[in-house]
Amino acid sequence: MEKFSGFLVILLPFMIFAAASLNAGCTNAAVFLPPEDKPLVRHYYKKLNTCANVEPFVRHQVKLYWDKDKTITAKLLKLLYADCMVNGCDASILLTGPNTERNSSKNANLGGYLLIDKIKTVLEAYCPGAVSCVDILNLAVRDAVHNAGAPSYPVFLGRRDGVESNAAWIDYPSPNMSWEEGLAYFESKNLDVQDFVTLLGGHTMGQAHCSSFYDRLYNFKGTGQPDPSMKRSVLVTLRSQCPKNKQTDPTVYFTPGYGSNYTFSNAFYTKVVAHESLLRVDQQLSYGGDTNELVNEYAQSFEQFRRGFALSISRMGGLKVLTGKNGEIRKDCKFTNKNNPNI
Repeated sequence: MEKFSGFLVILLPFMIFAAASLNAGCTNAAVFLPPEDKPLVRHYYKKLNTCANVEPFVRHQVKLYWDKDKTITAKLLKLLYADCMVNGCDASILLTGPNTERNSSKNANLGGYLLIDKIKTVLEAYCPGAVSCVDILNLAVRDAVHNAGAPSYPVFLGRRDGVESNAAWIDYPSPNMSWEEGLAYFESKNLDVQDFVTLLGGHTMGQAHCSSFYDRLYNFKGTGQPDPSMKRSVLVTLRSQCPKNKQTDPTVYFTPGYGSNYTFSNAFYTKVVAHESLLRVDQQLSYGGDTNELVNEYAQSFEQFRRGFALSISRMGGLKVLTGKNGEIRKDCKFTNKNNPNI
């Protein structure tokens, strides 16, 4: 999928005392039940009395970061996608070392690691060995997208961290695939057509490298011509931003105006309807019967998209989770406990 540009510079002071002073509570959208085969529960750490205030702690740290760097929302979304869609939601994307997913060239443009490490440090000081890195990631994404305008949906907790990461697992689909290929990829991950259309809407807040849609501008399907489905005015604008034969690889916002402010909106779908999408896979949504119906529904109703997004990102966060005695609770998100140099 697309590549988000840039890496984060850590901006936050160490604020355990501030996090510890927060009160519990959050504004939630309608409650969605977890998948039947994934025994995740609401307020898992509170019910076990292992880290009762984990959600306000995470929320506080994310807000501190988001206030200084709005790009964190798009980066965390991409990080969660890269984790859950490869080998299930197990924080394997956070592990460092040779041949890990994190060190793969396919993930060279991922960001958000520093914030997750910051949150983990805070939680380890307050409730050591209790909260998994993968639960932290899911909570951080919820709070970041809520800051940007999405609903603060319930996050079911109780995931445990994986103990392996392998770059060979990465099977991201091409940005030039058809809607049929895109849907097949999502279905192979146990997601459906609504999840496919809805999760692509996260592009509203991101950027794409010119290389991910260059062929649509200059050599669509090897014809030497642009993609005929792209609106002429959009083609002219994008060619000025992504010049032919240029050696650099600039980035372009998916939805100028919203994307540059990192605002959660349904602008992605209005772009699809108007044939103004950057990626072929995005524009392809207008050609499938079910996908086009959902695109039009979301383009006409921001509230419908907000509700759909809360459901679909929760479903993605429940893919192939480790629970019970499987996996572990890492002390440091970058290392398995066995390989942690500080243990």
